[in-house]
Amino acid sequence: MKKILALALCSASLSMYAQDHGLEKDIAAVESKVIEWRRDMHQHPELSNREFKTAEKIAAHLKSLGIEVQTGVAHTGVVGLLKGDHPGKVVALRADIDALPVTERNDLPFKSEVTSEYLGEEVGVMHACGHDTHIAIMMGTAEVLAKNKDKIHGTIKFIFQPAEEGAPPGEEGGAALMVKEGVLENPKVDAIYGLHIGSYLPVGHIAYKPGGALAAAQRFVVKIKGKQSHGSQPWGGIDPIFVASKIVDGYQSIISRELELTKEAAVITVGKISGGVRNNIIPESAELIGTIRTLDYDMQKQVNDRMIEMAETIAKAYRAEATVEIAKGVPITYNDTDLTAASLPSLQEVAGAENVHLIKAITGAEDFSFYQEKIPGFFYILGGKDPNAGPDEHFPHHTPDFKIDDSGLQLGVKAMTEIALDYLDRSK
Repeated sequence: MKKILALALCSASLSMYAQDHGLEKDIAAVESKVIEWRRDMHQHPELSNREFKTAEKIAAHLKSLGIEVQTGVAHTGVVGLLKGDHPGKVVALRADIDALPVTERNDLPFKSEVTSEYLGEEVGVMHACGHDTHIAIMMGTAEVLAKNKDKIHGTIKFIFQPAEEGAPPGEEGGAALMVKEGVLENPKVDAIYGLHIGSYLPVGHIAYKPGGALAAAQRFVVKIKGKQSHGSQPWGGIDPIFVASKIVDGYQSIISRELELTKEAAVITVGKISGGVRNNIIPESAELIGTIRTLDYDMQKQVNDRMIEMAETIAKAYRAEATVEIAKGVPITYNDTDLTAASLPSLQEVAGAENVHLIKAITGAEDFSFYQEKIPGFFYILGGKDPNAGPDEHFPHHTPDFKIDDSGLQLGVKAMTEIALDYLDRSK
């Protein structure tokens, strides 16, 4: 409570930096273009590390604005550099550009009919997480700011990032690769902002959380070795599927009985169990694959350690063997508390204070966190739900029915434009 109060007081004291830069006409003028771009991107989605046409469209637009453009960053990423008329710091704005292997079920005039290959299978491709809106908002923001260089006290770096959803197996990608390839250097970035559209948050609203806002995500694999036997004679073998079921059950007790959940939320989900080929054969091996979500690094270590210990111990108890592999994964999306407090007045100015909401952490993950490991960053949620829809009338992200209302895009442009200018103004 003290931290929240301090944040509110700090935001009030910084309200002088939520300035009106007189950009309303320019922002209003670009709205129809933003909607058109968004619908075009939605109709022509591309999977992670394969965003070739998407990158071409982005680069062409930035070049038309006179923005210095670099392409081919982290495979298909595009970076634009806009230098203001006045000296100052460097602020980055980031949008992710990849789509998902999801077949769209919506009846829209710009519905995706695209198919592609994913993990060896023919799949539908859809912007089922709203990255098409992020691209369009950033393109609109770039156009508005390029027309107002006289109001920019410093430099703005536009980062259009591929593969936020994860690079294909065997490939590098996403924010981690962009950082590795120097996207935060030359010139060195002082702070970074990002947003994510939310199908559950009404248009006109913005949500945020200082500190740990989105969870760290880790992928785990548990391999269980037993002893093959006839299904009618289980005493002649060691059943790895039975052992797998005990490990799944045990993992849930880590969450419900060992973690201090009043501190932060945590999740262990087994998303895939495989083993066996026939109904009457106890197989020699089985495998569990899943995800871990944590919002505190001490809790993450506790979960990781106990998962390894528990799998090995349970397997041993049933005369089997188990090995556990846990990938480092995506870090916690940690909103720098000072930057969050200083930026909050900008969001309240463009959306209205009553429409900007402090929320609890989200157990979804975002690779925006890789930037935040290096520099202060602030990531917030933009409302994309039809304002006339009921409280339960929305479709979750990553589903075939996911839908965003275009009327929320203009606020996205306003927020990104003003938050960047206000940051540079504060840094004069």
